[in-house]
Amino acid sequence: MAGLVGRYEHSLDIKGRVILPAKFRAQFERGGYLTQHSEGCLALWTPGEFERQMAVMQERAESGRSDRNRARLWASTSHEVEIDRQGRMAIPVHLREFAGLESEVLVHGAIDRVELWSPPAWAERVQPEERWLLGDDPEE
Repeated sequence: MAGLVGRYEHSLDIKGRVILPAKFRAQFERGGYLTQHSEGCLALWTPGEFERQMAVMQERAESGRSDRNRARLWASTSHEVEIDRQGRMAIPVHLREFAGLESEVLVHGAIDRVELWSPPAWAERVQPEERWLLGDDPEE
């Protein structure tokens, strides 16, 4: 499978749906799984990758109470999604609130998943790293 790459800007509709870019849709023909992800974004996983992530979570859960609770939280907030004929997927309210998605959504490929970001959260957490791409690395 080729990695999921690319960056797209979309809007939530009145029903809390966002368009999945056409480039990604073929990999989600059987649906996908939307989860909370690190740094306040959402992750959309293919069914196969979601199963792999579940196995990782289950393995970690055996190592202690904190990891078990993280696995519980991750599983309890995960949501199976379907992509409709127009390429839209509904984002449940609890996931929209977690990611701070109000109207605009930055949808991008993150190699093994698709991430959905609030543009202000992206600007705060990720965009500063774009200096690295321009050769302006503050850590040098």
